[in-house]
Formats: sequence, C-alpha cells, structure tokens
Amino acid sequence: MTLLPATGRLAGRIALITGASRGIGAAVARRFAAEGAEVVLTARTVGALEEVDDQIRATGGIPATLIPLDLMNLDEIDQLGPILYQKFGRLDILIGNAGTLGALAPVACSDPKILQRVMTVNVMANYRLIRTLDPILRQSPAGRAIFVTDLMEGETVPFWGLYGASKIALETMVRAYAAEVTRPDLRVNLVYPGVVGTALRAKAFPGESQAPLRQPDEVTDIFVELADPACTRHGETVHARPRPGETMHAPCETC
Repeated sequence: MTLLPATGRLAGRIALITGASRGIGAAVARRFAAEGAEVVLTARTVGALEEVDDQIRATGGIPATLIPLDLMNLDEIDQLGPILYQKFGRLDILIGNAGTLGALAPVACSDPKILQRVMTVNVMANYRLIRTLDPILRQSPAGRAIFVTDLMEGETVPFWGLYGASKIALETMVRAYAAEVTRPDLRVNLVYPGVVGTALRAKAFPGESQAPLRQPDEVTDIFVELADPACTRHGETVHARPRPGETMHAPCETC
C-alpha cells in the first residue's frame, strides 16, 4: 500500500472521532483521512473499527489509531487525554459524534435506566471528553471541537422527550464551553447534519425507506470546513447543506 502524499485541507492534523465504527462517524473518519488527517477512532466494536481502518488504508490514508471504548464507562474516557498527549503531544480536532436514541416512549412510561443511558452517552460522555481533551486541544495551533446535535430545542415532539432533553443539554453545555473559550486558536461548534440514512434512523422510523435519504458520506463537507485551520466560526450550530427541496428541521438520530 502506498500512502497518499501529505496534502489536503487537514494534512498533518490529528483528529479524534467518537462513534466512528459506522454511520456519520465512519464517513467523517474516511473523509478526514482522505483530506490528509491522522485519525483516532473510538467505538465499542473492535471489528467495525478495523473495517473502517481497512477502508482508510485501501485508499492510501494514514493508518488509523483504534481505541475501543464504551462511552458508558466514563472513567475510561478520562484516560484519552493522557493517552493522546503521550502519543501525539496534542489533539487538533475532536468530533463528538457518538450518541444513542434510547427508546421513543411517553415520558411518564419511560424506563429510568434508558434515561440514564441516553444522558450518559449523549451528555456526560461529551462532558468527560471536553474535560480530558481541552488541555491537549489547546496545544494545537488550531484546535477544533465539533459536536453532533439535532434540532430539538423549542420543539414539543411527543415520545422524543428523553432524546430531546439530552440534545438540549448537550447544546447548552457546548455553547457554554464555546463562550468560555477566549483564545482564537480553539474553535467550538455544533453540527446538525439533517436527516441521514443511518442504523439509528432506521430504529427511530422502522419501515421508512432509506433510499431517498442522504447517506453519511454526503454530509462530511461541513465537518471538514469546521475542522479546517482557516475556519473562524465559533459557538454556532451549523447546518449541513440540504439537498434541493429537502426539509432540514426534522427530529432524527444522526450518529
């Protein structure tokens, strides 16, 4: 295998991507590698991470660093900062993509264990990522932290109460983090990818045909733009570009 030359918008950049074994996370990993980044991939399933790494290697990208990780194990997340600092000395890009739908059900009938899982994966895990990775993002000349969200704020969507609450909490936390960052070499943003054909989308809308939906590889442009060292956007919720006639404002699971 011949590695691609160190060119592309993200050449020389180190990027950590959570939920990287499938869906949007895997698509962003492939795209970042194609843009010259060295990617660090986390997810629960080792085999699926290896498949993404094989795809990256097959196209000449830098072999990925794989870190199997269950985001429910919050204490393990705390080890990422020291591990990455020891290996790379910095982190240039954090993509907080991993998330879970939980179960769509009336709030009054919801299982507390499901709420605990949804809040842990969608909110607490990202908090722990910020906490452990902020110091090494600040070692980068152009640190970028990007988190995947959904447009739930201000809506009342029956049966989406637990998921919606977690996304609103995530957005509030990330916006506060962005407001607390006063240095221009660290930019923090949220991305709303829109309706994307993923496994978790299929779980939320069983029986829906995914053929008309955008696929994960179609929404990677916005991640590259926000990860680019030249990007100056900060503290925003940025929408992926819709297809002509596509409605972006729809609840969906995006990881």
